[in-house]
Amino acid sequence: MLNSKLLVALDTPTLPEALALVAELRGLVGGFKVGLELCSAVGVPTVVAAIAAAGGSVFLDLKLKDIPNTVAGAVRAIGSNFGGSVRMLTLHCDGGGAMLRAAVDANQSVSPRPLLLGVTVLTSMDAPALAEVGVADEVESQVLRLARLAQASGLDGVVASPHEVAAIKAACGPGFLVVTPGVRPPWASSADQRRVMTPAEAVAAGADYLVIGRPITAPPAEIGGSAAAARRVVGELGAESG
Repeated sequence: MLNSKLLVALDTPTLPEALALVAELRGLVGGFKVGLELCSAVGVPTVVAAIAAAGGSVFLDLKLKDIPNTVAGAVRAIGSNFGGSVRMLTLHCDGGGAMLRAAVDANQSVSPRPLLLGVTVLTSMDAPALAEVGVADEVESQVLRLARLAQASGLDGVVASPHEVAAIKAACGPGFLVVTPGVRPPWASSADQRRVMTPAEAVAAGADYLVIGRPITAPPAEIGGSAAAARRVVGELGAESG
């Protein structure tokens, strides 16, 4: 049973742990998100090559943010060096339009190119957390502002909590991708994420891809392991091929 909408976050401290999860879960999920913890411990090239060799599709969640020239160079290097192994790559939308456009321009020079996704507001943040960094707007208003900026700059989609998916689709159209972390099955803890929904609720809202980490990689003991947790989520969503 495969659900191609489901991406598993490999937030592990070591590569062997990540690869064990890839071996257990490939064929059940659409891909694997790797981020700062694992990439900082092992190195981006090593992580991408190992997961691709193990049969996993890679969502590289580096959340790039720097001056336009630097981000463009990073995007070009990732696209050129990993030969299509990276399916998705993230940048912070609040790096600004010039940075986002530079990334898009750099991405056009590689083939096959990864999908570029703009991170809007982290799912650990709420209105008081935004206020701490000088954003007076409510979360949804800020997410929509950044989603429109990402679309206008040429990105393929955004990363946003499931609570903003419907509004993003209404503002940016159905073809603009929305990848949603902050997805928690009803039997899992919400942990440090504040704006959460169940997988079925997120898909009903219009999410194109769901990112789920600890409920699958470290599920409650009664669930019976990572593969069992993934199968349970897939069953709750309804299996699909592709």
